[in-house]
Amino acid sequence: MLNLSIFNHHLRLMKQLFFFALLATACMDDPVSVTSSAPQDDNGWYGELPEGFPEPVVAIENKMTPEKIELGRHLFYDQRLSVNQSQSCSSCHRQEYAFADGLEQSIGSTGESTPRNSMALVNVAYNRFYTWANSSLTHLEAQIVIPLFGESPIELGLAGQETQTLNELLADERYQQLFSLAYPEIDNPSFKEIVEALGAFCRSLISGDSDFDRYLYQQERSLDDSAIRGLNLFFSEKLECHHCHGGFNFSNASLGHGTSLGSTASVSPFHNTGLYNIDNQGTYPIHSQGLFSVTGDPKDMGRFRAPTLRNIALTAPYMHDGSMQSLEEVIRFYEAGGREIKEGPYRGDGRKHPLKSSLISGFTLTDQERNDLIHFLESLSDESFVTNPAFSNPW
Repeated sequence: MLNLSIFNHHLRLMKQLFFFALLATACMDDPVSVTSSAPQDDNGWYGELPEGFPEPVVAIENKMTPEKIELGRHLFYDQRLSVNQSQSCSSCHRQEYAFADGLEQSIGSTGESTPRNSMALVNVAYNRFYTWANSSLTHLEAQIVIPLFGESPIELGLAGQETQTLNELLADERYQQLFSLAYPEIDNPSFKEIVEALGAFCRSLISGDSDFDRYLYQQERSLDDSAIRGLNLFFSEKLECHHCHGGFNFSNASLGHGTSLGSTASVSPFHNTGLYNIDNQGTYPIHSQGLFSVTGDPKDMGRFRAPTLRNIALTAPYMHDGSMQSLEEVIRFYEAGGREIKEGPYRGDGRKHPLKSSLISGFTLTDQERNDLIHFLESLSDESFVTNPAFSNPW
């Protein structure tokens, strides 16, 4: 049986992680469903939200409209938004994988591999920060610019191709209509409107219709005994998963209107989990050094953002570099309190990393408990999210 008093206590604590105080433009957000029953509110949000979800915070300069979402959906799936017209945003963010891509590390339009596993675009409307490890990247629109125009590595590779690409898109009669509907006051759309529309569509990717949600909010018997045991393990102090993956979005890097950080504000959304410790010198691979690459602060070596666990069963492989193939492998990694690599260029004992989070202390599970925990994580999958036609390829 689920210990409701303990679970509800943890849920209340985790929901306190998501206050967006005095940061009106630090995290931009938008809607979920584009229907007439979900009008835009005074805060710029458009869409319906699952039960238990706070309203995302919308940047005043990019308020949500259904027309802007639909324009963004077309752009998201359009291969003309790459230098050689071979890829679109959806190439690395596929709906069937909860908008991840199923690869260890994503590959750009010119064949160049990035050092990162493609993050699932699940509930990005609530992100405090974007990408795996950048504390300065607090706007979704700023993040979208990186794959479009970044050159190291090249993803979509549009740097220097802006005018040509824009002209080609605007010559398409469908886009002429879509831009006119989304931006009736603008005669000559630019990449600013393209980026805004992509942001609007990405924020519409709301997921909150899993077996877990039906169990918690609708009081349905949607979890079997194994998943309920796994739920109790997940929220136990023995495993401490909920400290980094708590709240409505199963991530302490999430925020929304009407929530409060409370006493848990000291819990950082970036964590060193002991994944590497090269030659036991405390270093991570040169292209995977986490927050340190942004701040230059030695204490940030190997610290990465805790992603949402919603739809986690659909987004393998795992970790920032895709170096773990299954949920069982990830769980065993946390059981061990880090990872020891015994040979090769990355050899070293991550369990002994001097900067490893104190929450990663290891624990012992039976085979049954491990299976129960996996069943619970699988209950966070949202079938409607990966089949919703409003999120699908319009072309």
